[in-house]
Amino acid sequence: MTTLPPSLSPSRSQTTCASLLQELQIIWDEIGESDGERDKMLLELEQECLNIYRRKVEMTRKCKADLQNSLAQFESEIAKIVSSLGEHSFSFSRGKGTLKHQISYIRPVLEELRSKKKQRVKEFTETQSQIVKICAEIAGNGQAMTSSDPQVDERDLTVKKLGELKSHLQELQNEKIIRLQKVDSHINMIHELSVVMSIDFLKTVSGIHSSLIDPANGQSKSISNDTLAKLTGVVNSLQQEKQKRLQKLQCLGSTLIELWDLLDTPPDERKRFEHVTSLISLSVDEVLRQGSLGLDIIEQVELQVQSLNVLKASKMKELVLKRQNELEEIYRGVHIDVNSDAARQILINLIESDNVDLSNLLSSMDDQIAKAKQEALSRKDILDKVDKWKHASEEEKWLDDYEKDENRYSAGRGVHKNLKRAEKARILVSKLPSIVEHLTAKVKAWELEKGIPFLYDKASLLDMLEEYTVLRQAREDEKRRSREQKRLQEQFAAEQEALFGSRPKKPLAQTNAMVGTPTSRRVSTPSGKHGVSNLKERRETGRVNNVIPLNFVALPKDDPMSRGN
Repeated sequence: MTTLPPSLSPSRSQTTCASLLQELQIIWDEIGESDGERDKMLLELEQECLNIYRRKVEMTRKCKADLQNSLAQFESEIAKIVSSLGEHSFSFSRGKGTLKHQISYIRPVLEELRSKKKQRVKEFTETQSQIVKICAEIAGNGQAMTSSDPQVDERDLTVKKLGELKSHLQELQNEKIIRLQKVDSHINMIHELSVVMSIDFLKTVSGIHSSLIDPANGQSKSISNDTLAKLTGVVNSLQQEKQKRLQKLQCLGSTLIELWDLLDTPPDERKRFEHVTSLISLSVDEVLRQGSLGLDIIEQVELQVQSLNVLKASKMKELVLKRQNELEEIYRGVHIDVNSDAARQILINLIESDNVDLSNLLSSMDDQIAKAKQEALSRKDILDKVDKWKHASEEEKWLDDYEKDENRYSAGRGVHKNLKRAEKARILVSKLPSIVEHLTAKVKAWELEKGIPFLYDKASLLDMLEEYTVLRQAREDEKRRSREQKRLQEQFAAEQEALFGSRPKKPLAQTNAMVGTPTSRRVSTPSGKHGVSNLKERRETGRVNNVIPLNFVALPKDDPMSRGN
């Protein structure tokens, strides 16, 4: 129970009241107030004292109620803040004691929660503001960025909700980065294309959005869907224009080269348009040189082509005859016979008649040249084998002449070269049947595919091969008969030698009958050495009765190399 202070204790109050009443009685006695008036005044005093006490009690009760209400409000606010912040683990008690004591205990807790809530609201506001700003940039609404801060729902300020907002913000920021990269990529592409085609870059980009050239007041580049769509459209349009211009210049460049070749244009004149002809082999992505696809370049090349076409018309007769020469050279190179004089006379008559379009005539001759080249290509493999066959035949003929020369082994300059050539010739000649067989099969396959005979300088190649085969077989038979006859003669000579003894033979001739084999000193072959040693043995044993001349040389009966054939 709370005690009153000493100044308000009942005993002291009564003493004070009694003293005042005595003083009041003295005053009344002096005034001469009646007892009734005195009783009335005392009653009023008593009533006023009671009223004062009542008012004080009411005030005290109201103060208590206010304290209780404040305490309840504090508790309610704490509960709301804890709920909105999601601090489910938070707990508190008002404590014990008087109401003021309880309020003094709970107030710091409430202030701390209020501060935490304020910080959380600030984080929500900043996050939502950035989200709204990026969304406005993506949507292309620049005014939304200058509006007031977004309203925050203070009923849900949980960490989970804040995390969701921040996650959404991160996604938007990533989206913004990607869009900025796309914008920069498109701008760089537009710049490259503009430089190559001599197009005003600033005018092109500023027409899409002003912020892409000079962002003002800290405003970033526009990343809206509309801006990206326009940038993409401009890039596609410029790429198509680049492709169109490149194809046009490539066509003009090819035409230039054709006209130069036709007109025998000197290299210095061609060099003036080297920057154009170099584009022929390039793809679109490889063309990066500044101004290489400008309209002024295209106009310049078009004028040059027109000028060369005029010159071409005046030299068409010369060009047609030049084409005829080229066609004849192709046919001559693959051994196809053509009537050159008749063809030239027909062309001259056509040109002089003025009844034919010379450009069409030239184009027709180009087609004939292309077909001739294709035909020449189809004959190339066979002609290569024909050359090999002719070379082998020539070596065969040389080998026959070489083997007929009795002095081929005589010592002298160039003998070792002829020996090596003969050895190679024998190897090549041994392959002749296979060469002819393969060549014949090739020709037959070609004729079966084309449906026409394979002519070689007006003659059928198959007939030539058959004739060569017959003649070669005849030569082989003749060689065989000659070797057999020689063998019989040598056998007969050996028998006569055994019966009557050896006779001196004529010395070797000192001249060489074979062309390309000069007269030289004798070179002994393995068979020759063998013959000399036999003679020495017979001389020593006394079985040789006849005197051997000093100039006697035993020659081999047959060329061991020719026996290999």
